[in-house]
Amino acid sequence: MDSDRAGSAPAERKLIAVQEVMAKDPRHARRAPAEWYESGAAYVIDRFVPLPEAGVPITDLGFNRGDAVYDVVSVSRGQFFRLADHQQRFAASCKRIRVTMPFSDERLTEILNQLVALTGWQDAYVWWGVTRGKTPMRSADRTDATRFTNRFFAYVLPYIFIADDERQQRGTNAVISTEYFRIPPTSVDPRAKNLLGLDFSLSLFEAGDRGAEWSVLTDGQGNITEAPGSNLFVVKDGTLATPVDWCLEGITRLSVMDLAAELGLPLEVRKVTAQELLDADEAFYTSSAGGIMPLHSVDGVVLGQRNATGPGPVGARLHDLYWEKRWAGWLGTPVDYSALG
Repeated sequence: MDSDRAGSAPAERKLIAVQEVMAKDPRHARRAPAEWYESGAAYVIDRFVPLPEAGVPITDLGFNRGDAVYDVVSVSRGQFFRLADHQQRFAASCKRIRVTMPFSDERLTEILNQLVALTGWQDAYVWWGVTRGKTPMRSADRTDATRFTNRFFAYVLPYIFIADDERQQRGTNAVISTEYFRIPPTSVDPRAKNLLGLDFSLSLFEAGDRGAEWSVLTDGQGNITEAPGSNLFVVKDGTLATPVDWCLEGITRLSVMDLAAELGLPLEVRKVTAQELLDADEAFYTSSAGGIMPLHSVDGVVLGQRNATGPGPVGARLHDLYWEKRWAGWLGTPVDYSALG
């Protein structure tokens, strides 16, 4: 009989304390930032600026309509992770909403590298995006996507954790939103990573009202889609499953698929019902902002009816392998900290 399901309480699994490692291991220590960039760095349209001085023109449709796409790549131990995959996804996002990236992939890589180098951070959250720009003055031009001047923005912050070490170790308590469902793909294609996240924000407030820490959204037809800024996986009888549609094709999601194949774990990409999440042996959510993060309970139901808090065996194995491989250089692109321009 599985000791996680009955009998005496199982020994608590200990995950790699990623946040603590980043804070204390000298291999993650911040390098000296360039003058004026102690608080972060940004690129606004055509120039580098200190982060506190960055802003978006108030008439830009990215600001007043959320008409933009973006991407986020993380840096840890001085290496971008899966930078080419992020750039490829971003190019697809631009195409899907009909905006034009002003720079080549090579120039984008240079800008992102320089932003990180200016700050000296070896663990960083690197955001970039393209907005529609301002509305053309001639109304006849507003139906022609090529008549807009699209704008580029980017910035760098210290690495962001959706769930800190404490929450990672015990697992997040989530609820399935009953007040909101995910924006339908026929309205906005979720494969284009976009700024329209009000459904996520409101579902998080609903979760707080219900005494939970995170939310899960469905398609309104009983199938789970995403959690705010993150993809979802369920585990049942050793098999992983993740939603096939109504969700972003996440890069950390892709990494889990790669790691599952490496470990010989069966994985299905298909419709996943909310009931399957509630009946799962374990579940986790994934994001560049934190990696692989276990869920403890959903709607008050402890997943797998474990007798102790903490991650399940599959999620724990994937979590640790993800960070071990990343820190060993897996799919990494080293930051050139001498490239300050």
